[in-house]
Amino acid sequence: MKIAVLGATGGQGGAVVSALLDEGRSVRAVVRDPGDARARALESAGAEVVAGDLSDAASLARAFRGASAAFAVTTPFGAGLEAEMAQGVAIVEAAARSALPHLVMASVASADQHTGIPHFETKARTEEVLAASGVPATVVAPTYFFDNALGALQEIAQGQMTLALPAGTPLQQVARRDLGRVVAAVVADPDRWIGQRVEVAGDDPTPAQMARAIGAAAGGPVTLRQISLEALRRMNPDMGAMYTFLTESGYSVDMEALRANFPDIPWISFPDWAEEQRWPVPGSG
Repeated sequence: MKIAVLGATGGQGGAVVSALLDEGRSVRAVVRDPGDARARALESAGAEVVAGDLSDAASLARAFRGASAAFAVTTPFGAGLEAEMAQGVAIVEAAARSALPHLVMASVASADQHTGIPHFETKARTEEVLAASGVPATVVAPTYFFDNALGALQEIAQGQMTLALPAGTPLQQVARRDLGRVVAAVVADPDRWIGQRVEVAGDDPTPAQMARAIGAAAGGPVTLRQISLEALRRMNPDMGAMYTFLTESGYSVDMEALRANFPDIPWISFPDWAEEQRWPVPGSG
C-alpha cells in the first residue's frame, strides 16, 4: 500500500513523508523536479520519487495510479490565488481519473467559516470542488504553524519577534511534524476518516509566551514587537485580513477532542518545540 505525497519537498508534504516513513509506510514523493537535492534526499530516506506538477491533472493522475491514498496541498504564495484554485481543481480531477481510494486534502482551519481571508477562501473553494466530486476524501485543516517562527531568524538574532497580534491573545498553532502524524493516522484508518474534516492545533500560546519561549531556547531575551493591523493591511492585504481574524476571533479547534481522536500523537507544546530548534543568540545580529 503506497501513499502518494504531493509537495513532498515542502513544509507540510515533507512532514507527511517523514511521518509515513517513520511508520514504515511505502511513500511515493511527488515533486516538480526529481533531480532537486531535496528530492534526492527523500529518495535516500526510502521514498520513491516521481515527477508531478500541481497544475497538471494528467501528471498527477499518473502519480496517483496504484496508490492506496494521497496527501495533497495547494500553494497560494507562489503563482497566486487563481493558480492555487486551479491546483485544487487539478488535484481533484486527477484523483477522480485515477480512481484514488482516499485523498487527504490539506486546507486551513476556519476556511469553512466564510472569513473573507483571500488564501482561506481559495482553500474553501477547493473543499467545495472536492465535496462535489464524489472522490473519497478527508480534509485536514491545520492552524498557524510553530514553524512560521523560523522565518524570522535574523530578527531573533536582533532580540526581537514581530507579530500583528496583541501580546496576550492566544494563537492556536501546531508543529508541522504533528500535522504529518495526523495525516499518517488518517490514511491508516480510511473507513473512519473518509468524509470527515479534521482541524488541527497542538498548543495556543500568546505572542508574549512565544517570545519568552524562544528567548529561553535561544539563550537571551526576545522582545515582542506588535505591528498595527492597519500597517499590515497596507503592506499585505491578505495577511492583514488573516491577522485581523486572528485578533478578533481566531481559530476554534477543539484541542481536547482532537487529542481524544488521536491519542497516539504526543502533541509537542510550543516551548518544547522551541527548545528543539537552532536559534541565533539574541543580540548577535
